[in-house]
Amino acid sequence: MIVLRNQSAMISQRSQPQPLPSHIARDLTEGGTQAQIELDGQVYTLRITRAGKLILTK
Repeated sequence: MIVLRNQSAMISQRSQPQPLPSHIARDLTEGGTQAQIELDGQVYTLRITRAGKLILTK
């Protein structure tokens, strides 16, 4: 019976979602308003608007 409880605990621990990586946008832009982000050879531009919103463009 203890083995079943341990197995159940292990299964429930595995099924919990992992926390998402977190990044501060102003750190990515090094204090500016734009940064380039590369994904699979494609370059995207991250921009912080005057209103404090984020825009990601290809």
